[in-house]
Amino acid sequence: MTDITDLDADALSRAIHARHVSCREVMQAYLTRIHRLNPQFNAIVNIASDADLISASDALDAELARGESRGWLHGMPQAIKDTGHAIGFPTTYGCSLLKGAVATQDSVMTARMKAAGAIIIGKTNMPEFGLGSHTFNDLFGTTPNAWDTTVSAGGSSGGAAVALAQRLLPVADGSDFMGSLRNPAGWNNIFGMRPSQGRVPFWPAADTWVSQLGTEGPMGRTVRDVAKLLAVQSGGHPQVPLSITTPLQAVAEDGDTRALQGLRVGWLGDLNGYLAMDEGLLPVCDQALQHFTDAGAHVEACDLGFDTAALWNAWLAWRRALVGPKVAALLKLPGARERIKPEALWEHDQAQGLSFMDFMQASEVRTAFHTHMLRLLTRYDVLALPSAQVWPFPVAERWPQSIAGRVMDTYHRWMEVTLYATFAGLPAISLPAGFHPNGRWPAGLQLIGGAQGDAALLRVAAGYEATVGALLARRPTAV
Repeated sequence: MTDITDLDADALSRAIHARHVSCREVMQAYLTRIHRLNPQFNAIVNIASDADLISASDALDAELARGESRGWLHGMPQAIKDTGHAIGFPTTYGCSLLKGAVATQDSVMTARMKAAGAIIIGKTNMPEFGLGSHTFNDLFGTTPNAWDTTVSAGGSSGGAAVALAQRLLPVADGSDFMGSLRNPAGWNNIFGMRPSQGRVPFWPAADTWVSQLGTEGPMGRTVRDVAKLLAVQSGGHPQVPLSITTPLQAVAEDGDTRALQGLRVGWLGDLNGYLAMDEGLLPVCDQALQHFTDAGAHVEACDLGFDTAALWNAWLAWRRALVGPKVAALLKLPGARERIKPEALWEHDQAQGLSFMDFMQASEVRTAFHTHMLRLLTRYDVLALPSAQVWPFPVAERWPQSIAGRVMDTYHRWMEVTLYATFAGLPAISLPAGFHPNGRWPAGLQLIGGAQGDAALLRVAAGYEATVGALLARRPTAV
């Protein structure tokens, strides 16, 4: 070990529990790196004071000295994505109207991570309200890509992804509505998993019955770290009636490729040309899929086999129904409309004409799609697509206006590739797939698993991880 921050989270946990390093030493190492690099990457915001964090670390060292451990995260620094509540820190959602909204209770996910020993050091940056897969806002500014600061980090969990890639955190949490864990993971050469709907309960929440598109989940530099963090985050909760109570099953050991032998992979690609794709993305994914083939998997091109136009229109209705009320609550504040991003206002304004009949028809389309996906996943063990439809784009752009000559008609059309797992409520994980020919822009391969098949999907991801050691050994430049 040359530096504490070089360790992956599981190795760090073992080093702490073996008393090879102290919690204080871990915190000091991470704070030193954060103070050096975070001004450039702007990944972590509202950071607590060094003195408070060192004091918290000392308290956890004292517990270890008494033979007590809180769990896997004992003594590890953790920054919560700014959609989650952490007592004493503002929950801003990247919105200047909420800069003083200090949390008085932890979200369920935060509480579980703290109970497992995590020390909350701050929050991670995100787009305003999490809308748009590009991490910038008027409150904290922009988080650039960990590999090239001239391009986007993705989003909405962009701060978390960059903090991981630049070793500002050992492991990270995020949330995923339309690829918000998967897109930034792909663009920063790490792993990001959207768990099954209900796997990680979200509370407190204004609604626990209908708001089922977004979910919190884990990010890591290794699949083991993703699995370990998901195990901490997951489990039923009485305040979240649709949460999954079945425990997460164990995943395979590192280096075990047996999960790939005989695996049936359905390669959806660009849906036979339906999805616009930047040049070079599909070949990178093809190269990643070759690792599956070489390890004994059966990879074949397949069709989605569903009306994509009907699916997109149903998706728009659901987004409007869920986003509109959240924006409406803030519009009651003086001067709010002038301070809220145009994309959020568009969602709100579009929602005004949405009837209950419209929403229920969209819900029926979603139900039919879920049924269809379950049938498709009897033919295949996993479905594969790119994690994004474009390479990381310049940070000055709000969103890609066109892809390969095709105009994008909404601010999120360029991320359509991520809606399929979300709309079906299925687990999905983004795997590092490779790089643009310029060597600076990573791309991800997205795998979708079966219903509540989080553990099986993680075993497949671990098998793939074992085949791409050289890709994962690459490190972004740290100035």
